[in-house]
Amino acid sequence: MKKKILVIDDEITILKLLQHYLSAYYEVIVMPDGNHAFAWMHEGNVPDMIVADLQMPEMNGYDFLAQIKASGFFRETPVIILSSIDNSAERIKCLKTGARDYVVKPFNPEELHLRIRNIIEN
Repeated sequence: MKKKILVIDDEITILKLLQHYLSAYYEVIVMPDGNHAFAWMHEGNVPDMIVADLQMPEMNGYDFLAQIKASGFFRETPVIILSSIDNSAERIKCLKTGARDYVVKPFNPEELHLRIRNIIEN
């Protein structure tokens, strides 16, 4: 059975790209923001990995990450942050909040896949 990856991003092109590329390796679920993702998760769906954008409407990536890490049930779910913000302070903030990795947009889908694989399959 394929591992389940939840991708959260408000950019439809990113969602389509990642769904297309990663679906060769994983079951991919896409959501447009953190609120939709949390609702889906609270319906009993538990992803093996979450890839989330930082800058989204409704619930941004910081708030989503903080809620995941504060949750008793989802706390151990690894999160990779995707962001167009490329500075050390943002990376450090996300890593301190509990992200397992931080990938800057634009990114290479193969590199992202390898980062996901290294986290959930090792």
